[in-house]
Amino acid sequence: MYASDTIVAPATPAGRGAVAIIRLSGPAAITIAHAIWHPLSATPAPPRALRLGEMRDPLNGAILDRALCVVFPGPRSFTGEDVAELHCHGGAYLVRRLVSLAATAGARIAEPGEFSRRAYLNGRIDLTAAEAIADLIEARGEKALAQAIAQLGGALAERVDGLRRKLVAIRAHLEAEIDFADEDLSLPSRAAIADAVADLAADIRLLHDSFARGRLTREGARAAIIGKTNAGKSSILNLLLGADRAIVTPIPGTTRDVIEDTLSLGGAPLVIADTAGLRDSDDAVERLGIERTRRSAAEADLLIAVFDSARPFDPDDARVIAAAAGRAGVAILNKRDLPQYLYSNELRGHGLAIPIIELSAVTAAGIDRLRDQLGTAVEGLAGDGPAGEVTISRERHRVALARALEAISSGYAALNSAMPPEIVAVDIELATEALGAITGAISSEEILDAIFREFCIGK
Repeated sequence: MYASDTIVAPATPAGRGAVAIIRLSGPAAITIAHAIWHPLSATPAPPRALRLGEMRDPLNGAILDRALCVVFPGPRSFTGEDVAELHCHGGAYLVRRLVSLAATAGARIAEPGEFSRRAYLNGRIDLTAAEAIADLIEARGEKALAQAIAQLGGALAERVDGLRRKLVAIRAHLEAEIDFADEDLSLPSRAAIADAVADLAADIRLLHDSFARGRLTREGARAAIIGKTNAGKSSILNLLLGADRAIVTPIPGTTRDVIEDTLSLGGAPLVIADTAGLRDSDDAVERLGIERTRRSAAEADLLIAVFDSARPFDPDDARVIAAAAGRAGVAILNKRDLPQYLYSNELRGHGLAIPIIELSAVTAAGIDRLRDQLGTAVEGLAGDGPAGEVTISRERHRVALARALEAISSGYAALNSAMPPEIVAVDIELATEALGAITGAISSEEILDAIFREFCIGK
């Protein structure tokens, strides 16, 4: 649990802006806010209504800003405690000064995610909703946004709670068999319970197996651009992003490190990494870059293999084809604006199996087809789920569901081996606890620390 003190932090990003919000939560939140902010009108205002006033230094009465204040008396607030917000002008110094005044008046600077953590501990949200808040802040595409909204609305919590209730019902039948073994009661047969456990295991596995789709939606697929030196990899990155993100020169080996940026394709983010050219090199620094290229390619979900159509096929091209073997991705036959010495059928003859797009990074001819093909490749990475599917997107969820499946499998085996109901009940209880960890029905300080430390200050 947390100490019942008052915390303060900016709820808006650091730096200059038109408006900044400073949030307080705790038993003294409203008192501290009113020590700094003073209304211009004597007319009382209801809670949850913004009012105009002056920000003043409580020590000397100096006016610091003319701004707004709103209070949210608990428990009808985000954290379940008294909450106050100061909506001031967004100067960096002004925000620091007001936060400092609040701290001097008795508030403590909030830890990352502490407002959301208090909301969870006070029963205002469950853990899946808390994680959805973080996902909303980090969303990089329409699909990630929709997934976070669905989770914030309780889609995942309802699905998990439904599975958990079925486990509790099975446990109740087993407990009845234990407690009333000598009574003439009409209880489900072992075969019926085993069937119910098998059906439930299938439902949990469906949710578990949605992890790949959910993760790709939340984090985005990762693509590595690979190719020999001067094939145009950096130019293609810049073309896809619509910005000069990578340095482009005719000098071989210019790219020495991996450069990453994010592209949105059909509402889904694609994290693209530009890498050093694949070739043999005596340059120690370039060799380090090439090794990073190999690691980036190995970790990527898909590859963008670039070939130079203005130069004949050579051993460096063969290395690129070998790196793309068995991988998802797209090949680009670049520099179609120049005289051609390398063709698609030749690449096919050397074993290249992924789709090939002919492109000119200079004229942008073929860029729309490349975007479409990349979108298709991203959609194909995890396959299609059923309509209205609820997905998981965090490793914590996947691990909890895997634990539940392991316990259920053990219980199913015990049922079919005519083991005593007490043994089966233990497995069912372990599965119930594993599902409870997803929503926070069962949690520990260690789990909470791991979740909320990912949040930004002020949230």
